[in-house]
Amino acid sequence: MQSAPPSALAEFDAFLAVLGDRRPALFLDYDGTLAPIAPRPELAVFDGEARAVVRRLSALCTVAFVSGRDLDDLAAMVGVEGLVYAGSHGFDIRGPELRTQVGLEYLPDLDTAEIGLRSRLDETLAAGVLIERKRFAIAIHTRQADPAVKPRVADTVRALAAERPRLRVTGGKELLELRPNLPWDKGRAVLALLDALGLREAGTLPVYLGDDETDEDAFRALAGRGAGRGAGHGLGIRVMDPPAPTAATWSLRDPAEAAAFLGRLADRLAQG
Repeated sequence: MQSAPPSALAEFDAFLAVLGDRRPALFLDYDGTLAPIAPRPELAVFDGEARAVVRRLSALCTVAFVSGRDLDDLAAMVGVEGLVYAGSHGFDIRGPELRTQVGLEYLPDLDTAEIGLRSRLDETLAAGVLIERKRFAIAIHTRQADPAVKPRVADTVRALAAERPRLRVTGGKELLELRPNLPWDKGRAVLALLDALGLREAGTLPVYLGDDETDEDAFRALAGRGAGRGAGHGLGIRVMDPPAPTAATWSLRDPAEAAAFLGRLADRLAQG
């Protein structure tokens, strides 16, 4: 049976020992990490206490959100000013004195793919399927679809992508996504942000919290480095229940535990 990495909340003192005298730089996913998964994206909200914790942390260390959501949607859902927001898996980044967009030249490819996808998903396949167009991606949500048609939906998406080599298919919890076919993901976005924000110095420990397959790119970018002292080293915390294979070095069970962990971390940082 798969076992989870140690709990960053239950073994908080051990986590602090790894942190040592370094200042954390927090990179946070949204859905499934701080906000519970919901049937539709607009219903996935995190409560006021979690938002207050994020606001407290933003005054104590660097806080960035890295999500598959569209950038403006992500910033609106989090609702905290002054943070770095990386939407569309890092293709679209905005923060104080920071603006980066990767793959602008692929937007026409996404436009034509969206038209083709909507025409191919007939009434049978489209029932319960939500096609969400983001600026740098197309998400196909199947959480509310008939389980019997989900394989056919996936086949339709992959067939369309096969005809468009400038796009690629990625997966997640009950969704498929079409993105620009570029060597760019959450992991590369986090590494780029470490440079852009000047966070590679030895006194900083990057910490990434995420719950999904796409967050593994960030965990791998930081994997095996959490106990080190070198520039740019960091660690991953996977929010998951039940346990699953992961490159993260720590775990948390659900968004409630993630918020509790961040609250304890804010208390510790406030002590100086």
